[in-house]
Order: sequence, then C-alpha cells, then structure tokens
Amino acid sequence: MATMITEECINCGACEPECPNTAIYAGGAQWELNGETHPALSNDFYYIVPEKCTECVGHFDQEQCAAVCPVDCCVPDPNHVESEELLFNRAKELHPSKEFADLSEATSHFRKTA
Repeated sequence: MATMITEECINCGACEPECPNTAIYAGGAQWELNGETHPALSNDFYYIVPEKCTECVGHFDQEQCAAVCPVDCCVPDPNHVESEELLFNRAKELHPSKEFADLSEATSHFRKTA
C-alpha cells in the first residue's frame, strides 16, 4: 500500500528530500506526474502522492519518509493497498533509465525476514 502522512505532521520537511520518487510535497504545493500538474492533496501539511509512492520498493528496505519522520506520521495508507509487484513496476515506470536489481531484503520491505 502507498504510504501516507497523517494530520500529526509538524511540517518539518525531513521526509521530502528522502523520497526517491519525488512523491512528497509540502502542503499547498501542486504535484507533477508525466508533465502534468495536479492540485495539492493537502493544504495544511506534507502529503504523499499515491500514484508516485512505491513504498521505496526497488530502492530501499524500508520507507525512507517513515525512517526520518520525527513524529511517526508516515504510515501505510489503508486506501491504497498494493502488491510488491505493482510497486516495483511503478518504480521502473517512474525511473525508466535506472537499472533495477532483483528485489531482495535490501530493496524491498516485503522481503525482510523477522
């Protein structure tokens, strides 16, 4: 599932530069995908665009926004439950010139063992 930022966000901005997909925007900022601009999803606090979020699959073993958030407000979005395959394919679409390695514990939280 995509990650979302809850209303507990303190607008510190720590998450935005950590996103490998530029899926995080400041409140009120328009977002862009494939050359098209869209209205802000939140006017009050940072937000994550579900169409651009890959839960960092293909890049890291955990969501980078959640890893740096000082108030733990980057959480799974129950309205956007998605498979590892879908998220990995999205990462490839968002980064067509990047060569992705096979998924592993280092590049997908789905592969982590307890």
